[in-house]
Amino acid sequence: MLRRLFASVIRPPYVWARNGIGDLFFERRLDVQTSGDIDLDELGIAAEGRRKYRPTGWLSLRRILPPNAVTADDVFLDIGSGKGRAVLMAARYPFRRVIGVELSEQLLDIAQNNVDRAKTHLRCQDIELVHADAESYQIPDDVTVVFLNNPFGGAIFAAVVNKLLDSYDRRPRPLRIIYANPVEEVILLNTGRIRIIKRLRGFRPGREWSRSNSLKMYAVRPAAVGGYKRVHDRSSR
Repeated sequence: MLRRLFASVIRPPYVWARNGIGDLFFERRLDVQTSGDIDLDELGIAAEGRRKYRPTGWLSLRRILPPNAVTADDVFLDIGSGKGRAVLMAARYPFRRVIGVELSEQLLDIAQNNVDRAKTHLRCQDIELVHADAESYQIPDDVTVVFLNNPFGGAIFAAVVNKLLDSYDRRPRPLRIIYANPVEEVILLNTGRIRIIKRLRGFRPGREWSRSNSLKMYAVRPAAVGGYKRVHDRSSR
């Protein structure tokens, strides 16, 4: 009863207030526009496994990754970077460089404009926005922090996980994965090489809404003797 009441009466004003505060303190200050959900049909890139554009919360990265946990040797990668909100957040850290990968040229153009407008407010000035499909994108071997805001699932997610592990094996290094709304977590854990090191549960009533606002951080570890089994999406098992 209370959950239904919250969803129908309280939730919309709460969401409005949260988004409004984010726009006031971040979007206006940085002179950028990253808000608003967009269906992939509108962008002409709808396909099985791909999820609509929905920006992460402005404080998501800071909640899961304190600035003192990043050094000038770290490189940030956002796969499915959309309008560039997570890229902008990461560029306020002391990362050596920040990369955003996005399939939609329309969203990528918006992200580039946002980066250009906010550049004087950003600590990291080496920002690269890449137009690419996540399945074919080659993970740079210096990346140490990967951000995923539930951009895709299934076979696409499994392919990206395998590419991350391949990159790690080419150049072993500390490698953290930050996953917002981790609906495909089982694919990460089934590698036997990726473990949870931090979790933040969304402060929301109801299990589904709480999960959709949760964040988890994972660490990649070396393969055991004999290698590891490559992962596949759950539907193909």
